[in-house]
Amino acid sequence: MTRAAPAVRPRLRRMLSARSVAVVGASERPDSLGWRMATEVLRSPGFSEVHLVHPSRSTVLDQPCVPSLADVPDPVDLVLLGVPDAALVEQVRLASTRGDAGAVVFGSAHGLDAELAAAGDGLEVVGSGCMGFVNVTDGVRAIGYLERAPLPAGPIALVTHSGSVFSTLLRTHRALGFTTVVSSGRELVTTTADYLAHALATPETRVVGLVLETVRDLPALTAGLAEAAARDIPVVALTVGSSPLGGAMVDAHSGALAGSDGGWQALFSAYGVHRVGDLAEMVDTLELFAVGRRRVGKGSGIATVHDSGAERVLLADVAQRVGVPFAPLSEATTTRLAEALDPGLTPANPLDVWGGGRRTEDLFTECLSALADDPEVDVVALAVDLVPEYDGDVAFPNAMVRLAGLTPKPVVVLANLGSAVDQDAAARLRGLGIPVLEGTGSGLVALRHLLAPDAPPRWEPPVDPARRARWVDRLSVGTGDPGLAEELLADYGVPTAPSRFVADREAAVAAAEELGGRVVLKTASGAAHKVDVDGVRLGLDDPAAVAAAYDDLAGRLGPEVQVQHQVDAEVELSVGLVRDPLFGWLVVVGVGGTLVELVDDSAVALAPVDPSGAAALLVGTRVADLLAGWRGRPAVGRRAEEAAAAAVSGLSLVAHELGDHLEVLEVNPLLVTPDGVVGVDALLR
Repeated sequence: MTRAAPAVRPRLRRMLSARSVAVVGASERPDSLGWRMATEVLRSPGFSEVHLVHPSRSTVLDQPCVPSLADVPDPVDLVLLGVPDAALVEQVRLASTRGDAGAVVFGSAHGLDAELAAAGDGLEVVGSGCMGFVNVTDGVRAIGYLERAPLPAGPIALVTHSGSVFSTLLRTHRALGFTTVVSSGRELVTTTADYLAHALATPETRVVGLVLETVRDLPALTAGLAEAAARDIPVVALTVGSSPLGGAMVDAHSGALAGSDGGWQALFSAYGVHRVGDLAEMVDTLELFAVGRRRVGKGSGIATVHDSGAERVLLADVAQRVGVPFAPLSEATTTRLAEALDPGLTPANPLDVWGGGRRTEDLFTECLSALADDPEVDVVALAVDLVPEYDGDVAFPNAMVRLAGLTPKPVVVLANLGSAVDQDAAARLRGLGIPVLEGTGSGLVALRHLLAPDAPPRWEPPVDPARRARWVDRLSVGTGDPGLAEELLADYGVPTAPSRFVADREAAVAAAEELGGRVVLKTASGAAHKVDVDGVRLGLDDPAAVAAAYDDLAGRLGPEVQVQHQVDAEVELSVGLVRDPLFGWLVVVGVGGTLVELVDDSAVALAPVDPSGAAALLVGTRVADLLAGWRGRPAVGRRAEEAAAAAVSGLSLVAHELGDHLEVLEVNPLLVTPDGVVGVDALLR
């Protein structure tokens, strides 16, 4: 069962929707923090009770003052702390003991983390090192700088670790209207997950934006993301920095494959979060979800209409790079387009419409409408630059307005250069529910997010108590048994090649005869990567060859050797488990064998994954090309693909049941044959 979304704590609700406020450090000195705090509070329509605090003045900004927070007669919903770091702990403790709901700590509070957290004792705290917050819906301006008034109201809730992003998105000319915007800072007490819970409890919130440096409460955050997904509230996330994978990267290829970013990607994929790469992508995606329509059908891509042949090609190039498909057109659609187009123009998608410049509005309306009527088209984009027209021509905006009345599908303007967009025309369209995306790449990424399928519910399989108890006992005594990894894999449904572990020449020859056919000898002396120490001998098919190989390996690397039945396969996978310090266990899939480090290609998911989720992981890498048959090689077939997915899923169950007892587990290579899969080398610690 999915974890229930966290309830909004009463003090958090009071703080973020405050009606009473105390401004500690209020000042009349222009450009001071105290002056800015007080000015913004007095501009807030939501406050019905304002208390200004100054130790030596009776009034500030013509409002009465009290000398101390202790002199404020009753507990307040919000305390703004414009005091030096040296006074912060005392003021936070005082606010907590008074029963105030929350406080904003604007300063860095360097070295005071533990003391402030302890002093709070139930007090909600925004910060430290933050810009504050605004609740546009309830008219609260709890910020330490001057902001425009009124602030744009709308459906977006934004939580950002970056103060610069906080002010930038509040000031953009884009059609971004907000419910609540929080600059969460270092989150000494109150976290992104808490603000997300409040946002989801606000009826006006229909879109969420997150700008994250780290995660401070993963269970609560995942609960919030799961609730947003269940309620079809898009979450758009931008991350900065990375999630280090720690010591597991040293010995396991899987850690290197996951990279520093794998945990973020796994988390967002699991909960259908729309991840963006920069602020341009973020604002285009937020505007698309906040202003425009949602996908209504199950077509196969976008359709675009252009007034430039070169820009049409440019957009097609970028769409291929960022993974946005163009919908194929029906014969009826191409016939209808051909009837509307000037001679010499081809009815296709993407579509170049420009001809002699006559009847522009009608021509573009008809072509856009024809594309919108095609069942394979999900979204129609007018891909023109929407530049100012000095002759007063409004054909393009008018065509879009007419189109919006002719179809329930999403319709957008996709401009190539934001700095050239006619902002008056854009504002008109946005006001009518037509997003204007201001960049080729960023706009296409936004459309990719609009087309993205919903994330399936998280798979939470029951634990097999007998199997878990069995392996907890085995692992508690260490991993010295050379065959332990193979036994563990077999118990979780991951087949391995038959093998024997021996420590002398005669036993090696006997093991080879018992296994039959060709065998492989591998050093079992503890080397994580046996090829790197020249510790593997392949294709041994007679006793003399086995004996000679044993003597070579034993003489250089030690007497312990693994004798294994040789399996030949066209496709080699690497499948591993890596524990990320922020996000927990990740399952990582990529190209295997000796190419694992050379081919930078992998897919990462939170463990566990069910077989369908594992199959989706495989499809998300170049492994899919290998399985389908690369450069004339035969495809492995559906049976083998299903076996590979089952093996990945089975491996992920090890983390689900035994995660507290492992550091790393990897199978490389996992060989794929037409009959199924076989693991031939495993690393367990």
